Amino acid sequence: MKLFHGLHFNNVRGDIYGGLTAAIVALPLALAFGVSSGAGPVAGMYGAIFVGFFAALFGGTPSQVSGPTGPMTVVMAAIFTKYTAMYPADPAAGAALAFTVVVMGGLFLILFGLLRIGKYINLIPHPVVSGFMSGIGVIIILLQIGPLLGHVAPSKPLLAAQAVPGFVSDPVRDASLLGLLSLAIVYLTPSRIGRLVPPPLLALAVGTLALYLFTGGDVITQEVGGKTVSMLGGATVLGPIPTGFPSFRMPVIEFPLLGEMVLSALTLAALSAIDSLLTSLVADNVTRSLHDSDRELIGQGIGNTIAGLFGGLAGAGATMRTVVNVNAGGRTPLSGALHAVILLTMVLGAGSIAQYIPHAVLAGILIKVGTDIIDWDYLKRLHRAPFAGVLMMVIVLLVTVLVDLISAVALGMVMAAMVFLQRMVDLQVRNMRAYQGQEEEHPFTEQESRILKMADGRILLFHLSGPLSFGAAKHMIRQLARYDRYQVLVLDVSDVIQVDFTATRALIDIVLDARAAGRGVVVVGFYPEVERMLERVGFFDYVPHAQVYKNREDALREALGMIQKPGASPNRPGGTFGSGDPLPSP
Repeated sequence: MKLFHGLHFNNVRGDIYGGLTAAIVALPLALAFGVSSGAGPVAGMYGAIFVGFFAALFGGTPSQVSGPTGPMTVVMAAIFTKYTAMYPADPAAGAALAFTVVVMGGLFLILFGLLRIGKYINLIPHPVVSGFMSGIGVIIILLQIGPLLGHVAPSKPLLAAQAVPGFVSDPVRDASLLGLLSLAIVYLTPSRIGRLVPPPLLALAVGTLALYLFTGGDVITQEVGGKTVSMLGGATVLGPIPTGFPSFRMPVIEFPLLGEMVLSALTLAALSAIDSLLTSLVADNVTRSLHDSDRELIGQGIGNTIAGLFGGLAGAGATMRTVVNVNAGGRTPLSGALHAVILLTMVLGAGSIAQYIPHAVLAGILIKVGTDIIDWDYLKRLHRAPFAGVLMMVIVLLVTVLVDLISAVALGMVMAAMVFLQRMVDLQVRNMRAYQGQEEEHPFTEQESRILKMADGRILLFHLSGPLSFGAAKHMIRQLARYDRYQVLVLDVSDVIQVDFTATRALIDIVLDARAAGRGVVVVGFYPEVERMLERVGFFDYVPHAQVYKNREDALREALGMIQKPGASPNRPGGTFGSGDPLPSP
């Protein structure tokens, strides 16, 4: 197995241009995600550098560009707020725990890849993914309305929503003008200009330059809302950020908090896996290639682990940056790695410039990210979509916004599983048919139909097909309970391709009920897999192999032979047809 999946040097020019373009797009987003997370702009840059570099080299999607994303930032913000709040007198201690969670999340991702569970991500139905992503988009928008208007927004989406009327009624003039300018640029930049300069980068440059020119460029520090912030004119800015290569952070584990840290890490890992593999599917569609899901999880895990060790945000495959990279010509891991190297050079030398970037401009950029994440395509089709899917989507969206992301995904998967199970049960029930010879439509040969008609209702053929699961077990018994005027049951399971334990117990109950009512039982079947399962649960202790036939006609002849004159036991094989008619010849 090759160490670097998809690496070759036949596309160096395209990879260089793709990596450069992706880095230009990633710069404002990394800064914005860092600020939004609460860890600081440089943490967003470190996340983009380390996750971007190592996920590109060791991942399973050659053209993918990774780094902090909107969904990952929402989770990271909750984690950072949670652990720093535990140490109000020493925020650095809380930050150390938060970055340890990032390391643990990366290790879980590596474990996911080694256990080869990447393929199971594809089992998440679209309504669940749609509600989840749309909910994240709503969260991002709610959390950024305050900064857009010059205020510090609460970290909880519901609290941020409640604070919106106050923000709107009392905007900070300079910040609001910059925020509106940023929104205008990211939403209204013509596509021909956007192809040359990404709108987020254009908004960042124009907004920062405008604030600097009109205020004189003196950054001051002051208290706002109980927090120390950097101000330039009437707008908050990033302020001085560290430059140079990041320092190593030793992981810190508080054993009383270990359970919470593991849960937080699993949340990060699960979201990164979903986010990355969905982006991998997008990359496959654009490049007409196939990614390696398990290798991708391992690559993302390595990137996140190292990012946490150096104080970087958790990350995942980034859809917009990946598409930009591919459209610019990037096809191999070189482009994703180069994008990270370019960002590193910016961190090493551009810290003095980045301090002037206004929060309001970053908020405008993030609001655009939030609206892009919302699944508008599905929302437009709500009136045509199945009701069950719409219900799942709406519930997952609400739980994502009002509760938390992992609860939303878990609830969505449970709902999807229940809907799928009900549909499978309905299908299995439709494949259960009982025949006594009077039906106009039937699947029988002429000879089989003749035998049933001669039995005059005293043979009941119960035909089952497809897979049989626990959900259909009770329906089998209920359906047979509708019939009571027959002497021999022909249980036709020749078309059953799979059966679980509960369904086999239901088959045994059917046989026992028939025996208890003094009826004979003949069986038609089996697929080898079904026979092995029935053997394991002891089905043949109740139905001897001599009464199991591979051919339905032979089974019906045996059933006809078991029908005796009034007073005789139908369980004794042989005999003649009750009316004196001879058995039909083969």
